[in-house]
Amino acid sequence: MLDLHPGIVVGWSMSHRQARELVIQAVFMALWQREDRSPVILHSDRGCQFTSSEYQRFLKGDNLICSMSAVGSCADNAAMQGFFGLMKRERVNRRKYRTRAEAWADVFDYIERFHNPRRRRKLEAIKQKELLLTEASVESG
Repeated sequence: MLDLHPGIVVGWSMSHRQARELVIQAVFMALWQREDRSPVILHSDRGCQFTSSEYQRFLKGDNLICSMSAVGSCADNAAMQGFFGLMKRERVNRRKYRTRAEAWADVFDYIERFHNPRRRRKLEAIKQKELLLTEASVESG
């Protein structure tokens, strides 16, 4: 799961197969990091794991609003696909993993020790620049 504003990965999970349990684990991870209980829009494609009744009940129970585009919309998952492409270019395609555990550990390292901190530094730099632009340049007296 990608928080679109800062571009930070807030929830993820890995398995040898794609199932609704995998998606629910990723949403749980994001929920643990959530600071309040205000409604959040969770956008996904129309894969069977996202349309399952169990997943839909889970979203409603945690004040999450489900959003899905029309069938066949290629823009549905563009932000997440962009992240996957970046991760593959910067990390995964440069490595050979002997086990799933090794791949999991490396993906964890990429997300939590490289990608997210890089995005946080970029956001902080933007905030600092905005502060400089909004500060008064001359003291009034």
